[in-house]
Amino acid sequence: MLARLTNAPRTFDWGSRSLIASLEGRDEASGPEAEVWFGDHPSDPADVEDGTGRTLDEWIRDEGVEVGASGRLPYLLKILAASRSLSIQAHPTKAQAEEGFAAERDLADDAPRNYADDNHKPEMIVALSDRFVALCGLRDVAATRELLDEIGAAAAPLRERIRDDDTLADAVGWLLSGDAQDLVDGVIAALADARSTRFAADLANARSNAAEFPGDPGVIVGLLMNLVTLGRGEALFLRAGQLHAYQSGLGIEIMAASDNVMRGGLTPKHIDVGELMRVLERRSGPVPVVLPVAASEGRGGLEEFPVDIPDFRLLRAELDRDDVVDLAPSGPTIALCVAGEVTVEAGGRSERLAPGRAAFVSGDEERLTVTGSGEVFVAQPGA
Repeated sequence: MLARLTNAPRTFDWGSRSLIASLEGRDEASGPEAEVWFGDHPSDPADVEDGTGRTLDEWIRDEGVEVGASGRLPYLLKILAASRSLSIQAHPTKAQAEEGFAAERDLADDAPRNYADDNHKPEMIVALSDRFVALCGLRDVAATRELLDEIGAAAAPLRERIRDDDTLADAVGWLLSGDAQDLVDGVIAALADARSTRFAADLANARSNAAEFPGDPGVIVGLLMNLVTLGRGEALFLRAGQLHAYQSGLGIEIMAASDNVMRGGLTPKHIDVGELMRVLERRSGPVPVVLPVAASEGRGGLEEFPVDIPDFRLLRAELDRDDVVDLAPSGPTIALCVAGEVTVEAGGRSERLAPGRAAFVSGDEERLTVTGSGEVFVAQPGA
């Protein structure tokens, strides 16, 4: 079965007025557009463009489509556009999510929550813009101490706390606790005069965050994290528990189907430092960039972004006029056009997609074919 999907952008304040609008060929939006969701997650299921007004979760149920033991897609696909920092955040493991979701089950409807569901949330972001900037993972301890040295005396008490991975993680909790606000204010003030060759980009990014979030401890936590700039077509994969905060750019994001977020700073949203520290991965070190490789099956120049995760698999193809992409779906599949115009065919039906439009293909179809001239991402369950 085949169905065309769309959705309205979510209007979080860190979003961009231009990035999603430009991808979809629209004029600049009147307010920030942050994410477009393509999936059946109850927080914002995609709309099915068949004239019935159904969302994808309703369509899957009504049509009797098999999507897995849980009755929902195992992944969630998004377009993400950031013009300033997202919250500093981490996501739980499956066991942590089940425990946290159960603990919040009896909270009042209007009570702040960390858990929207009982699932984990490993995720990957692929850059669509020429530059996509992210803070991700805790930086190597030696390099972190060197950066704090270059800020000067204001950062010395923080530097002295950090000796190994455990004390680095503990420093994150201390900074976010409120007990370190005098140091936070002092380091933010010192950023104006701090100079470094090796860490020039880190300091500039921190100054930008300080201007957007005056006095926020997350500005200093960001200095304890790896600053990574992706080029177009490069990706980051983040395990459950890895601290991260996307800074700017346009990308395709895929994750296990969850909306569980533990926030620690750089946000007006609900912050729970204790729960963030409970799920935080305490290991430091660089987060490797994921580069696409030739897909192991299918034809037509398909590439995949290799990650060993059962929830999702992400493929990509660029097509010229005579190109044909052909593959056997490994389960319920979403094909998302991000440039040009492509046609998705499966089960004797076809849908033409412009940028920002997607098609859902049920997993019982033998083949999925994409033709046209453009760029398409294909999301499936992982191995």
